Amino acid sequence: MNATLPLEIEVAEALASHARGECFLDVREADEIAHGLCPGATWIALSGGFDPIRDWSRGVTGRVHVLCAAGVRSLHVAHALRAAGVAACSVRGGMGQWRALGGPVVVPAAPAVDDRYARHLRLPEVGAAGQQRLRTSRVAVVGAGGLGSPAAFYLAAAGVGELRLIDDDVVERSNLQRQILHRDDRIGQRKVDSAAATLAALNPEVRVEAVAARLRNDNAATLLAGCDVVIDGADNFPTRQLINATCLQLQLPWVYGAVHRFEGQVSVFDARGGRGSAPCYRCLFPQAPGPGEAPNCAEAGVLGVLPGIIGTLQANEAIKLLLGIGEPLRGRLLLFDALAMRFRELRYAVDPECPGCSGIAGATTAADAPACTLR
Repeated sequence: MNATLPLEIEVAEALASHARGECFLDVREADEIAHGLCPGATWIALSGGFDPIRDWSRGVTGRVHVLCAAGVRSLHVAHALRAAGVAACSVRGGMGQWRALGGPVVVPAAPAVDDRYARHLRLPEVGAAGQQRLRTSRVAVVGAGGLGSPAAFYLAAAGVGELRLIDDDVVERSNLQRQILHRDDRIGQRKVDSAAATLAALNPEVRVEAVAARLRNDNAATLLAGCDVVIDGADNFPTRQLINATCLQLQLPWVYGAVHRFEGQVSVFDARGGRGSAPCYRCLFPQAPGPGEAPNCAEAGVLGVLPGIIGTLQANEAIKLLLGIGEPLRGRLLLFDALAMRFRELRYAVDPECPGCSGIAGATTAADAPACTLR
């Protein structure tokens, strides 16, 4: 980086740099850029945090000229880029001064705040940078049934770029009371195909990878690899043990959900820091229940709306993980009673003798987790 490069430059110098085709970055918000943008400038809203800006700057050569409305935010960004080793400078006076001195401005063909994600763009915690992060994310949804349906539906609506749906089942009439991705005229179709059709109609921008297969010991690592978050839409302990073991192996976060009659629960298991860095599923549930102790929906029944509530909470946790915002349910089990309309929370910690993540002899790995079926 040129040590003589000033942290702030005047608009006249910036105009000369623009004429030479040098790099410009606009850090304003969606509603601001809707009224005009420096031609050729890259737009990354500062509300999305500095990380997306820093990531973008790694692919830039030459000097970066930073613009905002009046030169305050751009000065902050330029300083942070300097600290990261990028040759950056702020344009004094921002777009206000740029316009006053006759700088060129282009107006987007369609205002950004009017598009599909307008309400996201108005959230400082999401903004354009966050929406872009969702667009480049991939989420695996294990099971396209009662929990996977609402979770996938809201992730697609939110603009998650790719959904990998994993389920080998077909649509049955009894599914339609709660599995909202499917329709009466699709009875007998593969669930992943029915789900893909519904999601494509909702948001054609989302890529849906339909995997008509069971999650097994020999394919779990392949099916979950490359994903940013995994959603548990299964209804049995062996499947969840396999998801847990595989996510520990791949260091992936996953969102657990379960329903039974009128009750549901949600939690987050985040292995991105490695084994033992956060509680895993088997820290909470060390052993699977015995036969008959935890019947599935087909055996015990379930209120139709309940999976919608729990699956939507799972989608919420997944979006928080993808955006890096809020407080995910790590080490917390959220319990919901639909009849009492009451939430309560249980806290749990890493178990040093956990059979899943402790690393002690005999701990379960993805290779020796039990095979499983999905419903």
